[in-house]
Amino acid sequence: MKKVQTSILIMLLLFGIMFEILTDSSTILESVNFSFSIWQKNIFPSLFPFFVLSELFINYGFVELMEGLFTPLFTKVFKTNGKGAFIFFMSLLSGFPSNAKYTRELYLNGQLDEHTASKILTFSHFSNPLFILGTISILFLNNKEVGFLILICHYLGNIFIGLIFRNYYPCPKEKTTFSISHSILKMHKKRVDNPKGFGQIITEALLNSIHTLLLILGVVTMFLVITTILDNILNVNSFYQSLINGFFEMTQGLKYVSILNIPLKMKSILSTMIISFGGLSVHMQVISILSDTKIRYLPFLTARILHAFISSFLVAIFFDLWLTLL
Repeated sequence: MKKVQTSILIMLLLFGIMFEILTDSSTILESVNFSFSIWQKNIFPSLFPFFVLSELFINYGFVELMEGLFTPLFTKVFKTNGKGAFIFFMSLLSGFPSNAKYTRELYLNGQLDEHTASKILTFSHFSNPLFILGTISILFLNNKEVGFLILICHYLGNIFIGLIFRNYYPCPKEKTTFSISHSILKMHKKRVDNPKGFGQIITEALLNSIHTLLLILGVVTMFLVITTILDNILNVNSFYQSLINGFFEMTQGLKYVSILNIPLKMKSILSTMIISFGGLSVHMQVISILSDTKIRYLPFLTARILHAFISSFLVAIFFDLWLTLL
C-alpha cells in the first residue's frame, strides 16, 4: 500500500511542477535561459577542453606516468594508489563534476576498483579556479583578494577530506620508489599497447565529452527550474532564499548571496560553503555520470558536508588576517 501511495505522491508532485511551469511560464523561461547562459559562458568553455584532453591522456599513458611519479606520496598521505593523482590534479584544473568523469573512465578501464574510486572521489571535488577567481570574486563579491582566500580554503578543505578518509579502504602496503625513467617506460608501454588509432581515440573523446556536457546542461536546467518554483512557493526572506537556492543549485545560490545586505566576510563564508558542498545539482551530475558503475555516492555526500564546514570555517578564521596582510 505504501508503494502505491508513493506512486500517487510522485504523480501529484509532477502535476504540481507542470502547473507551476504553465502558470508562471515567463519566470521559468528566464531560469532556462539563465541555465543556457551558465552552460555556454562557464561550463562548456571550462570543461570541454579538459574532458577531451583527459581521454587523450588516459589513452596515451599519462595515468601510468602520474602513477609512477606520485604513488609514494599518495600511498603515504592518502593511503591510495598513484592513479588517484591523475584524477586529483586534472580535477583541480578543470573543476567539478570532472572528477566523476575521470574516476568513471579509470574505473571502466579496470584501472581502479570500486572502493578506491569511491575514496578518490571524496577528496577530488574542486571548483574551477577561473570560476572562483573570476565569477565569484570579481562578478559576485567584487573583491579579487577574497577570491584567492576562498580558493585556498576550498582547496585545503579537500586535503583535509583526503586525510579524514585515508583509512577508508586503504591500499595494501607495498614498497614504492620514485623513478622518473620507470614512469616514462610505463607511459610508453601503455601507448604502444593501445590498439586504438588516433582517429578512433579523438572521435570517442569528442563524443563522450559532448554527451557528458549535455547531461550537465540538462541537470543544471532542471534544478534551476526547481529552485524557481520553490522561490515562488516559499515565502522566506532573502537570506534563507539564498541558502535554499545554494543547496539546490550552486550558481543561483551564489548569485543570491552576492546581493544580500550582509558583511563581505559573511558573504565569503557562505559562498565557500556553497561551492564546497556543490549543490544538489552537482551531486545529481555526479550520480548521473557514475550511474553505470558500482562507485558509491554516500562517501562523496559525507565528504561534501564535511568539506562545506571545513572550508567555510577556514575562511572565517583567516578572513581578517588575509585582508590585513594584503
